[in-house]
Amino acid sequence: MSARVSLRLYLVRRTFLASHSIPYGDLRTLFFDVGNTLVSFDLELVKAELARHQIACDVQDLRRAEAAARPTVSASLNSERTTETLSTFELYLHVMLLNLPPQPVHNESSLSRVAHDLVQAFDAIGRVRLWSNLLPQVPETLAALKNRGLQLVVVSNSDGTVEELIAAVNLRDLFESVIDSRIVGYEKPDPRIFEHALNVSGASPETTLHVGDMYHADVVGARAAGIHALLLDPYGDWINVDCELAPDVPALLQQFPGP
Repeated sequence: MSARVSLRLYLVRRTFLASHSIPYGDLRTLFFDVGNTLVSFDLELVKAELARHQIACDVQDLRRAEAAARPTVSASLNSERTTETLSTFELYLHVMLLNLPPQPVHNESSLSRVAHDLVQAFDAIGRVRLWSNLLPQVPETLAALKNRGLQLVVVSNSDGTVEELIAAVNLRDLFESVIDSRIVGYEKPDPRIFEHALNVSGASPETTLHVGDMYHADVVGARAAGIHALLLDPYGDWINVDCELAPDVPALLQQFPGP
């Protein structure tokens, strides 16, 4: 992370966090989002699919463009969109494409059509295959947090496959419970999905922290259920948000010293 980004994040924290600090020493349960929190797109697969549309990029371009798209997509959740609607996923892909290096054969309109086509292609591939890239040091971090006595729970907007997905990347045994919006019937930011997770896990909101990558889904939703929230921000894209930020899940270990 650059010095400029570090300074900016420090100033954001100093300005906004006085009333939203997380009581790490009191936490007993951690809720985790899945997409872009524990796993990401298989970026090589996405790169190959984009090549079919004459879009040239490398994996780092894709990784950076995806993170840059999150604030725009999150803001759209203030409307009637949810993170699982077709229109939201299409918006997410479109904004991600707009954040890639300029493409000689494409403009904003043509990239919108590509995003529409990608939704169909990725639907055919399936969520479990698409979101199959385990993020760095996630298994080790989750195991360490569990060894420190914390209860771990998945709370994800998904299509009924999130338990299969985390099993496919060998994370399932690290979680006490897996809450999938399709199965529960409520999607973040609806606080009822978090309340359901609290009931299933036996956790108390004041000793629970939710970790995710979308402010309006993860932070707003968790807080509506009385739960603390941490927003992941790997590149310093979130400006003027009233919550604590971390670059990734492994950064959590700094808050929970070992035995």
